[in-house]
Formats: sequence, structure tokens, C-alpha cells
Amino acid sequence: MDKLRVFLADDHMVVREGLKALINKQEDMHVVGEASNGRDAWQLAKELQPDVVVMDVSMPEMNGAEATERLRRDCPHIKVLALTIYEDKSYLRGLLKAGATGYVLKRAVTEELVHAVRTVAAGGSYLDPALTGKVLNSYVNQGLRGDKPHGAELSEREDQVLRLVAWGYSNKEVAAKLQISVKTVETYKVRLMEKLELRSRTDIIRYAMLRGLLQED
Repeated sequence: MDKLRVFLADDHMVVREGLKALINKQEDMHVVGEASNGRDAWQLAKELQPDVVVMDVSMPEMNGAEATERLRRDCPHIKVLALTIYEDKSYLRGLLKAGATGYVLKRAVTEELVHAVRTVAAGGSYLDPALTGKVLNSYVNQGLRGDKPHGAELSEREDQVLRLVAWGYSNKEVAAKLQISVKTVETYKVRLMEKLELRSRTDIIRYAMLRGLLQED
């Protein structure tokens, strides 16, 4: 089986060395290149064509968001996993808007980071659980809070499913939280995606963040 090709972008050498050791220890992935600033990350990743770029948010010469936007524009098939110390959702929103499909905190345990790399490489999206836990319970317990998404009339259940899916919960987990069947969740999900003209879970995440639907009160 071909190994996942991973590129590392971080301005701290000790961080890159730690990430490299972790990734190269996995049987299904290896590091193919690295960069210490955003501009080099953008240019080298274009040349090396990795499957996943682990991108630090704060780097010299060009920040992670701009490097991500340029890389996704030039090489849309390359997945970007943002890596940062920041828990502020404004950073998350900026990276998602730029085209990142995953967001992991640097304090994440090793297993979580490896899982995130595999998830985005497979075409999925990943949000650090430390971020999701801050927001989800309030939406589940209190239902709708605020306006419906612009440009579409979603039902209350569709809106709840949208928010939970956007925060990384599986269909089974959404069903358990809302006390409905998995099949019903899938039906709501199909309906809301049709109404909003979305095609994937990543589209749902970006839509929710850009609309400010996941902000805390």
C-alpha cells in the first residue's frame, strides 16, 4: 500500500522534528518535505505534491491562511491540516475560508494528530475536539438560537443537524444527541444539503463557520 505523503510547515525546527518523528513512525505515512515559512511551504508543496500539508497558522513571510489559500488555488487536490496554538474560532474561520479541511491544536495528543492526517487525506474534515466541546452542548440543550441560515428555510431539526455535523459529529453521534434514528439524521442531512446546495461535510463546515452559526453567545 502506498504511504500517505505528508509535508510539514512550521517555523520552529523542534516542532517539525517532533512531527517528523511521529509521522515517519506510522506504517502508512511519511514526511516528504518541510518548510519554515509560509512562502516556502506554498512553493515547495506545489513542487512535491504531497497528500497532506500540516500547516502552522503563524509563520514568517506568509502566514498559514495565505499559504493555504494559494496552495489550494494552485493544487486543489492537496489537503491542508492547520496546526496552531490558537483556540480562537476566528482563526478557525479564516483557515476554513482559505481552504483547510482540518484544524488541530498543537497540544493535541499524538494519536489525535495522526488520526487527523488520515481523516483529511481520505477526503474527510477534522476539528479538534477541544474546540467542538465549547459550543455543542448549548445548541443541543437549547435548540435553535438565532436566525436561520441565509438563503434557505431550514427546519429546526435540519438546523440542529447542520450545526452538529459542522462540529464533526458522526451521523450516529448526532442521532444519539437528538434522540432520533441514524436514518432520520441522514434524511435531514440530505435535505439541508440540497437546500443549501452543499456537496460534502467540508462544505457544511465552511458554510456554518462563514455564516457565524457556531459562535458562542
